[in-house]
Amino acid sequence: MTIDKAKRVLLTEADAVRALAERLGKEFVSAIEILKNCKGKVVVTGLGKSGLVGQKISATFASTGTPSFFLHPAEGLHGDLGMLSKGDVVLALSNSGETEEVVNLIPYFRRLGLSLIAMTGRMDSSLAKAADVALDVSVKEEACPYNLVPTASSTAMLALGDALALALLEEKGFKPEDFAMLHPAGTLGKKLLLKVSDLMRTGDQLPVVSPEAAMKNVILVMSSKMLGHTAVVENGKLTGVISDGDLRRAMEKFPNLLELKAKDIMTKNPKAIAPDALAAEALSRMEKHSITALLVCDDPESKRLAGIIHLHDLLKSGVV
Repeated sequence: MTIDKAKRVLLTEADAVRALAERLGKEFVSAIEILKNCKGKVVVTGLGKSGLVGQKISATFASTGTPSFFLHPAEGLHGDLGMLSKGDVVLALSNSGETEEVVNLIPYFRRLGLSLIAMTGRMDSSLAKAADVALDVSVKEEACPYNLVPTASSTAMLALGDALALALLEEKGFKPEDFAMLHPAGTLGKKLLLKVSDLMRTGDQLPVVSPEAAMKNVILVMSSKMLGHTAVVENGKLTGVISDGDLRRAMEKFPNLLELKAKDIMTKNPKAIAPDALAAEALSRMEKHSITALLVCDDPESKRLAGIIHLHDLLKSGVV
């Protein structure tokens, strides 16, 4: 059956990656040290399927703080070697380890004094023997029913490339803020770059009442600001919050609701967040506590109110 064939492919490739993880050793550590000490760029090269995998690995390095580019080996032999500089590190990919175009580049890499890391399925190959470090990406079998089409081998190669990039990321102390700087566009960039201060409502947009405010005034403020919440502030300090939910519950509990004051129905010690917190963190807290708005305080100790951020603000910004 078609599903059974597909399952066999996935399981074969999964087994190849699992076997790869089990044989990681000192060679991988040495490769990370070379990459960590790279003074230039990481140059990834490979041909055919290995080249396609290499392009993705290079992109992963670049997006995680390690400058990198892909060098097509055939183009390298026809002028693109001028892209190389002393201090670069080469990561060469070839399952056979004998890809002619890749092997022919080795003398030029050596002439420039570049470190060479090989990723190959044959540890007795020309590429493996010439490398400073050779990483074994051999697989028991390809997922192809004829054991011919590069499938499990290319998956293993790709997975090991990810392992190199992400292990290096941690070694270099690469942080989410650094990642955000390299991904400014789209939802991912917004989640990592936008802060609460960029989206919060302040000034005339901020719904605020005093603890002694009459309920009629509380309802008026909440209606005019259209956020479903109002902060309760005394002497500049946040003392509570009143939400639409608080109003509904108070209507059921107190027949004389309009005779009450803000302090009588407010929720004390409301959830708050700092202005410099990520907008994504504000979203996470709203989801955790099942609320639609968070008050923003400059100082957790003094609880000085700085603003309010609403779920709608997050939706409009693309953070959600």
